[in-house]
Amino acid sequence: MDEALRKKIQVLLDEHRIMSIATLREDGWPQVTTVGYVHEGMTLYFLCGLDSQKARNLAHDNRVSLTIDHDTSDLMAISGLSMAAHAEPVVDRDEAQKVLDLLVQAYPEQDTAKLDMEMPSPEDVRIFRVTPTVISVLDYSKGFGHTDLVELSVA
Repeated sequence: MDEALRKKIQVLLDEHRIMSIATLREDGWPQVTTVGYVHEGMTLYFLCGLDSQKARNLAHDNRVSLTIDHDTSDLMAISGLSMAAHAEPVVDRDEAQKVLDLLVQAYPEQDTAKLDMEMPSPEDVRIFRVTPTVISVLDYSKGFGHTDLVELSVA
């Protein structure tokens, strides 16, 4: 992947905080939900309830598809990311705490005191690390439906 495309991906990840993520239910049906995310490079993190449907789905099959985008009134200004990825639970407490700290930084306007709640601890939530294998960069400014496909090596 060239540097310009890498920068475009990073900008799109930095500009957004919400993604739609599709997991697979045990019966094979896809389930799409909206979650907040943070990222470090191209690795994304999200959290959910310990016994949520997403957590159960991912325990069964860790493959996910996701999109990151925004609404625009200009059709030719549509841009965003679509990814195929694997989601693994974060089990290391230090990594989990780092993700929670990133979440606080991503939402600086959030006043938890006003909400009468505290940030959850790593034991209170399930945190997932999302590692993309394929990224599709959608950029209509380069032409209707234009995408650049990036395949990443899986370690």
